[in-house]
Amino acid sequence: MIDLRSDTVTKPTEAMRQAIASAEVGDDVLGDDPTVITLERRTAEILGKPAAVYMPSGTMTSQVAIRAHTEPGDEILIEATAHSYFFEAGAPAGISGVMCRLIQVNRGIFTTDQVLAALRPKNLHFPPTKLLCVENTHNRGGGSIWPIETIAEVVQAARQGNLRTHLDGARLWNAAIATGLSEADYARYFDTVSVCFSKGLGAPVGSALAGPQEFIHRARRFRKMLGGGMRQAGIIAAGALYGLQYHRQRLPEDHANAKRLAEGLARLPGLKIDPAAVETNILFFHVTATSAADLVAKLKERNILMQAAGSDLIRAVTHLDVSSDQIDQTLESFHQILT
Repeated sequence: MIDLRSDTVTKPTEAMRQAIASAEVGDDVLGDDPTVITLERRTAEILGKPAAVYMPSGTMTSQVAIRAHTEPGDEILIEATAHSYFFEAGAPAGISGVMCRLIQVNRGIFTTDQVLAALRPKNLHFPPTKLLCVENTHNRGGGSIWPIETIAEVVQAARQGNLRTHLDGARLWNAAIATGLSEADYARYFDTVSVCFSKGLGAPVGSALAGPQEFIHRARRFRKMLGGGMRQAGIIAAGALYGLQYHRQRLPEDHANAKRLAEGLARLPGLKIDPAAVETNILFFHVTATSAADLVAKLKERNILMQAAGSDLIRAVTHLDVSSDQIDQTLESFHQILT
């Protein structure tokens, strides 16, 4: 099976399994799991932040960040298709009690003017706007990368409104590898940043939230409140630590495979895709010859899995379990179906 539904479907490598099996463990809620401590310190170091906290998922790190930055009745500024708003089950409202003021843009990247236009005047009729959220790379934007100059500008605009800033960097590793900038280069503009180990890095479980010491202390309280306090978490943290140490530098392979797939799809009838827009490991393409659901079903019959993201839209994501030969096999299956 060639599984291109997401980079979350990866299986631990044998070496990662060995690291998991031999992990030193303690009780993370009590603060004495040595593997978790090592992972948190290393993550904070890479991101250039004073501290980090390990959590089960990227959804939890993003929602804990929103909760720790705000109080019920506040408002956050966030892009209309950002994962924290679009794919997390209404958590900003349900967990933090905040309103989301949406910025509508193409490919998830907004401008200074759009931030300034979204800032409300001080008036007791309006909720206080407290937080600006940025997602890099942007999932629904097709793995789009924020230009760092744009980040600097929109964060400066947020500061003019006295907003705090959070970076949802679930795939920040991909942005760093693609641009040659470091993760810390991006993270330095934000008060807090979250990163994921179970996507491009191939770990089975986990994300981390990084920021100032006092903020991370507050975040640990909300992690516990949401059921994210884990005991012998070094078992899973070992997989995350292995991915962080050994899988970051192989990410260009995923980007090359995504570009290869996009270029091949662009040559086929009944599909519409711009290969130039594929910057990392995620691509979306439109289906014109049939429905997305029908094409996904026909691909599944040939042991290829993708996700229908709309009636005429399909998403594919490359990762460490997909080789260049499998990309060729995938393109051959498309050719058989569409020609």
